[in-house]
Amino acid sequence: MTEKSFLESRKADIEYNLDVINERIAESAVKSGRNPQDVRLMAVTKTVDPIFINYALDYGVKLIGENRVQEMLRKKPDLHLDGVDKHLIGHLQTNKAGQIVGEVDMIQSVDSLKIAKEIAKQSVKKGITTDVLLEINVGEEESKTGFSMSEFFETMHEISEIGAIRIKGLMTIPPICENNTILCKYFEKIHNIYVDIKEKKLDNIDMNILSMGMSGDYCEAILCGSNLVRIGSSIFGPRIY
Repeated sequence: MTEKSFLESRKADIEYNLDVINERIAESAVKSGRNPQDVRLMAVTKTVDPIFINYALDYGVKLIGENRVQEMLRKKPDLHLDGVDKHLIGHLQTNKAGQIVGEVDMIQSVDSLKIAKEIAKQSVKKGITTDVLLEINVGEEESKTGFSMSEFFETMHEISEIGAIRIKGLMTIPPICENNTILCKYFEKIHNIYVDIKEKKLDNIDMNILSMGMSGDYCEAILCGSNLVRIGSSIFGPRIY
């Protein structure tokens, strides 16, 4: 296969995958009683070369998510980003906050009071307000970042009082589950918290985004209330490290 035919094949695969995913998102949204336009698709670009990301962007993707600060900054100049939102979705270290604040539209992975304060500090320096999601470790897994349920509500209120950051919603990654009933219980737990906070209309908490669901479970997540799904390998194929 020539390089040109390889690239054309990859482009066709990405476009086909996006058609299938958008159709499934729409079906799941309707089943959950919502308009398909109420659920956003994020293309997760971890390890994906800019040429392939641009295929997805040119085909209509309007939201991308990157896991690592350096990877986002390295790729950004080569991407077709007009009208495209950019989110950081991976764990953010405090020493990298100054590099990414102002370079993305949202940081989805705020998992401690410490990192929230550092994001706010860097936002003040740059004269901006940074939108964030609070990440909850719904399965209380030691291998994952995110707030535990026992600390979440108290810390959420502390973060809401910091200034220069704006809480826009919640993000979670549930444990790997073979059983959809158990999986949905995790999703429903976060959805219930999301709805509860939203109804209270707390100061500096604009609870509009519930980011949950990835390549293997996005349909279930939507059925349980997610309005933003983060999909990488199902769009671009297996990651190449």
